[in-house]
Amino acid sequence: MNTADLGLPVDVPSTALFTDQYELTMLRAALRAGTAERRSVFEVFTRRLPDGRRYGVVAGTGRVLDAVENFRFDAGVLGFLREQGIVDEETLEWLAGYRFRGDVWGYPEGEVYFPGSPIMRVEGSFAECVLLETVILSILNHDSAIAAAASRMASAAGDRPLIEMGARRTHELAAVAAARAAYIGGFTTTSDLAAGFRYGIPTVGTSAHAFTLLHDRERDAFQAQVDTLGRGTTLLVDTYDVTEAVRAAVEVAGPELGAVRIDSGDLLLVAHRVRQQLDELGATGTKIVVTSDLDEYAIASLAAAPVDAYGVGTQLVTGSGHPTASMVYKLVARAETADPKAPLVPVAKKSSGGKTSIGGRKWAARRTDAEGVPEAEVVGTGPVPPGLAGRELQVQLVKGGEVIAREPLDVPRDRHIAVRAKLPLSATQLSRGEPVLPTEYVHGGSGS
Repeated sequence: MNTADLGLPVDVPSTALFTDQYELTMLRAALRAGTAERRSVFEVFTRRLPDGRRYGVVAGTGRVLDAVENFRFDAGVLGFLREQGIVDEETLEWLAGYRFRGDVWGYPEGEVYFPGSPIMRVEGSFAECVLLETVILSILNHDSAIAAAASRMASAAGDRPLIEMGARRTHELAAVAAARAAYIGGFTTTSDLAAGFRYGIPTVGTSAHAFTLLHDRERDAFQAQVDTLGRGTTLLVDTYDVTEAVRAAVEVAGPELGAVRIDSGDLLLVAHRVRQQLDELGATGTKIVVTSDLDEYAIASLAAAPVDAYGVGTQLVTGSGHPTASMVYKLVARAETADPKAPLVPVAKKSSGGKTSIGGRKWAARRTDAEGVPEAEVVGTGPVPPGLAGRELQVQLVKGGEVIAREPLDVPRDRHIAVRAKLPLSATQLSRGEPVLPTEYVHGGSGS
C-alpha cells in the first residue's frame, strides 16, 4: 500500500501469515469440496462488554483496511507453506493469486458499540473471507480494548490532556498500535516516536530520573536541561526531595518554567504542596504533570487536585485490566451453491455456554428519544423499520476489493469525542454497571 495520500511514511508489509493455520486448512478442504466459492457473510461482534464497562469503542478499522489491502501471498510466503506441508499445490496456486475482491461494511472508527453490535461485516466468497478472520480480530480486539480504556481515562481527566507513555510496557509493535488507539480514545500526545512517525501523533518527552542521577547535583541536571530545551521544559522533581527540587527548578528556570513532573508518592497530597510552593515562588504559570502507574480511577481521584496533565503507561496499554474486547468473527449467511446469484441462507452456531449467535446479514441503528439521546442499539435482519431508515450505523469500507473509506486519524478521534458526548450521562460513570444502551433485536427476512 502506498500511504502517501495520508502523508504516512511507512508502507505496510504483507499480512498473509498473520493468521491461524486452520484458516488455510479450511480453505484447502473447501476447494476440494467445491464449496470455497459460495457467497458468504461474516460478521464481527462481541457477546458482552468487559465486566462493568458501559460501552465499547471501535478502533483499529484503519489498520484493518491496510491489512486487507496487503493480504498477499508472495513467493517467500508460498515457499514456507509448501515446505511445511500446510497446504497442497492446488491451494498454493489459488493463494498465489489471492486478492480480496469482496465488500466490507462496518461501524466507523471511533464509534461506540454494545453487545451484539455488528461492528464489521465481510462479504465475498467463503474462501476469500475466511482467510481474514485472525488478522481482523487481532487488530480490532487489541485496538478497541486500548481505545475503550483511553476513553474512560479521557472522561475522568475532563479537559486535562493525557500523554500516552506505555511503549516500554508492551511489545514494541503493539506499542505503536496502542498509541494510535489511545489517540482515538482521547489522548493528546504520545512518548513513542514510532507512533509519531507512522501516524503523525504529536510526541512529547524530556528526561528521566537517570538524567538527574547522571549529574553531581540535581541543580546541575536542571541547568543542563534548561540550557538545552529552554525554560518551557518539564523538570522531573521527585528524584530526591520534592520540595528542594521545586525550589531549585524555579531558581534555575525562573517563573517561566514550563512544568514539573511528579512520578511517585501520594500524588494528591504532593500536587497540592507543589502547587502552593510554585505559586509562592512566583511560578504561577508552571504546570504540574503527574505520572506513576495511573488508571481511570486514579485520574478521577485527582480531579480536585491542581494537576494540569496526566501521563499513563501500563494500565493504558493493557486495557486497564481488559486487554481484549473479546470480539468474534462468525459466518452468519451463505449461499447453497457457487452461483453468484444464489440467495443467502442464514446460518448460526447453536451451543450451550453462552456462545450462540444469530444468523443472517444484519444492520444496526441507534434509536433516540425525543431529545435526541440514544436509548437503544437496534440490530436486525431484513428490511430496516421506517423509523430507523437512513440512520444505520454501518458504512461501506471496502467495495469490490477497493478501500473507499480511509481517513486521517483526527477524523475517528473527533468522531469518538462527539459520539461519547451524546451518550446518556451514566455512560462515563466509572462504577460498575450494565451497558448504557440495551441491544434490541428485530428479526425479519432472510440472509440475502
